[in-house]
Order: sequence, then structure tokens, then C-alpha cells
Amino acid sequence: MVFTNGVFDLLHAGHIALLEAARAAGDALAVGVNSDASVRRLGKGPDRPVVPEAERARVLAALAAVDCVVLFDEETPLALIHRIHPDVLVKGADYTREEIVGAAEVEGWGGRVVRVPLVEGKSTTDLVRKLRA
Repeated sequence: MVFTNGVFDLLHAGHIALLEAARAAGDALAVGVNSDASVRRLGKGPDRPVVPEAERARVLAALAAVDCVVLFDEETPLALIHRIHPDVLVKGADYTREEIVGAAEVEGWGGRVVRVPLVEGKSTTDLVRKLRA
């Protein structure tokens, strides 16, 4: 079981690359999606998320790479990681190993952490900026 998480607001090619790499790391991919309230607490901006949580979860669930989508309301996915108990934890390479929530836990039960290279120039923040301009 592979796990990754994020906001996944305004899905773009960088998200798809991450999800496909995550799915390739195991037999099934579970994706934790921040609830609208947790996105606001993360300080992404007053108008974020752009896409409501149910729609973000629905779009992700429709992707071939994704086997399961779970919304979480906490500011980190740590409780969800404990419940799912993945063998592989995947995040983008913009996170250091030390910054990846749940990395120590997953490695502690014999799993591994994978950092996926980012697709340059692809981010939701950049998309929002372009839309505002």
C-alpha cells in the first residue's frame, strides 16, 4: 500500500506525475486530501481552496493511478497514516525527508519514503496567480 497526500486544488500535470509515480511504487495508492477547513488553516490564501473538497476528491478518485481517496480534517495526515499503515509514503521532492509527516513512522514499521521530483513550472499557486492577472 502506497500513501500520499495533499490539497490537490486545480489539478495539474505536476499532480499527475506525483500520483503516477506514487502508484508505480506499490500495488495500490491511497490519497489523503486536505479538507477545505484544513486548507484554510494551512494558510494557502483566503480564497483557497478554489475547488471544494468533495469535487477535489471526486476528480482524484476518477484517475487510473488512484485506488482510494480519503478526506482528512487535521492539519497533517499523521493520524490517517497511522490508520492506513502504508508500506510506502510518497511526497514531492520539494519536501526534505525530515519535513515529510509520517516518514519516521512508516520507516519505523519497515516501510520506505519516496520523494518524487517536481515537474518544473507546475503548481497550483502559479495557476491561481495567472488566473488573477
